[in-house]
Amino acid sequence: MGTKLRIGVLTGGGDVPGLNSCIRALTYRAIDDGHEIIGIRQGWEGLVRLQPGDPESEKEWLQPVSKEKVRTVDRFGGTFLHTSRTNPIRVKRSDLPDHLKSHHAGGDPSETVDVTNDVLRTLEALELDFLVVIGGDDTLSVAVRLDWEGFPIVSVPKTMDNDVNGTDYCIGFSTAVTRSVNFITDLRTPAGSHERIAVVELFGRYCGETALVTGYLASVDRTLIAEVPFDMHKRADMLVSDKMSNPSRYAILVMSEGAKIEGGEMVIGGEQDAFGHQKLGGIGDRVGAEIKRLTGHHVLVQRLAYLMRSGPPDSLDRLVSYNYGNLAYELITDGRKGEMVALQNGCYTTVRVKTATNGKRQVNVPAFYDTATYRPKISVIRGKPMFLY
Repeated sequence: MGTKLRIGVLTGGGDVPGLNSCIRALTYRAIDDGHEIIGIRQGWEGLVRLQPGDPESEKEWLQPVSKEKVRTVDRFGGTFLHTSRTNPIRVKRSDLPDHLKSHHAGGDPSETVDVTNDVLRTLEALELDFLVVIGGDDTLSVAVRLDWEGFPIVSVPKTMDNDVNGTDYCIGFSTAVTRSVNFITDLRTPAGSHERIAVVELFGRYCGETALVTGYLASVDRTLIAEVPFDMHKRADMLVSDKMSNPSRYAILVMSEGAKIEGGEMVIGGEQDAFGHQKLGGIGDRVGAEIKRLTGHHVLVQRLAYLMRSGPPDSLDRLVSYNYGNLAYELITDGRKGEMVALQNGCYTTVRVKTATNGKRQVNVPAFYDTATYRPKISVIRGKPMFLY
């Protein structure tokens, strides 16, 4: 494309290390070729609340992006554009900005309305030629809707759970595992000193890959993943055996926050967010209390939670993020809208944006997990995917 392009970019959902690196790579390529990058602040929230033409609103919700602006952002985690879990397809009437209330008048304030058409009008008013959307399956579901409506979209998958369909890798996964392995290694000190059973809860709502790979690399005693319900008594007995067979008299259990006791449900609470999810977490506390009740052994419970997504990206996340940013730019300059960058079989490629919403990707339990011992099972590795899903 020879004409100057105006490219928008936003980040949505939970932040992960690597987002800034992706935006930096996209920005450098675009500006070197004479194009313009416009950052949308706070993800879809920015496009819901922005009033194009209003200087104060544009100052609040738009971030002009230059090479100077992004020169050092890759050294830090998070997203300098900020983020939110806003879903334009389901916005409560009570949460509508003033300029949209007249468009959606009437009805119960707690009801949700679809403001996608309002977002489309905002995008057209901004005269964007493409919008780059960086997010997980929730954020990308809105990108799928905008693509269906005909707006030029390029998407980039990110999530610590590494569960976006259509790609072997999502930005943030490697750093989350690296952080978790390092924390577990450090946690062996108090667990061993006090001769306790340590229960470590990791993020992972429906996909247990983060827990599986962390447990594998940290060489923990047992690992519980979201895909396989567990027997509380059996698992408690195993951990006591693990502890007593360890010369340092401790054991470590790693578990996904979405892990479930046999016959039970995920531990959730609070109101649903705009994508229909309730706050998840707390299974580690419940399991820890049950272990102590059933066995009498003292337990140490540690929920890593946001520590997994804190700080700068590791080298693998930097590498993939840079390359995803460059690939997204190549799609734009080739005029290929409605595509998502991806890694498949070790190679960078692209798939249709809608692929991200074609079901949840989960651990291949028969290939990588022993349901009898609650441990990663790596019996045949030749031909298996690098990230063991």
